[in-house]
Amino acid sequence: MQPAGTPERHEFDLGPALQRARAEKKRLYVYLGASDCAFCRKYEAFLARHADELVPQFVAQGYLLVDLRSSLSVKADRLYIRIGTRSLPYAEFQRSIGDERARQLVYPSVWLLDADAKPLMQMPAGTGTFETVPEQLEILQFEHFDAEELTR
Repeated sequence: MQPAGTPERHEFDLGPALQRARAEKKRLYVYLGASDCAFCRKYEAFLARHADELVPQFVAQGYLLVDLRSSLSVKADRLYIRIGTRSLPYAEFQRSIGDERARQLVYPSVWLLDADAKPLMQMPAGTGTFETVPEQLEILQFEHFDAEELTR
C-alpha cells in the first residue's frame, strides 16, 4: 500500500484491511518497510526465498498481509496511520495500540493486530527481524493473549 498525501504527510489507511479482516474473521500482519531500506530488502528477500514454507502458515493462522511502503526520507512526524476516523502520527499510533516500543521510526516494523486494531503481541523491529524460518513460524503460530498484557 502506498501512502496518500505525500510529500508533506504520508498517511496509510488501515480501514479497508481492518474491514476485510472483520468480514473474513482474520488478523493483520502489518509490515512497514521503506523502498530504500537495506534491512527491509533483506527481510523481503527472506520472505520471497521461503514463501513455499511461510505462505501456508500465513493462511493457516488466518493472517492478511498489509504491506505499507514508505521511504527512509519519511520521518516519524510525517508518517500517519489512519484507523477509521482517526489519523495518528506514527508515535501516537504506537501508543494507541499499546506498543511499548514507542520510539523513533525504525524500518522494518511489524505489527500483529486483530480485526479491531488491537495488538496481539509485541514485535521486533529493525535489523535482525525474523532471520530464520523457525523464528517467523514461531511468531505466526503464537498463542493469542490478552492485549492488556502489553500495557502492564
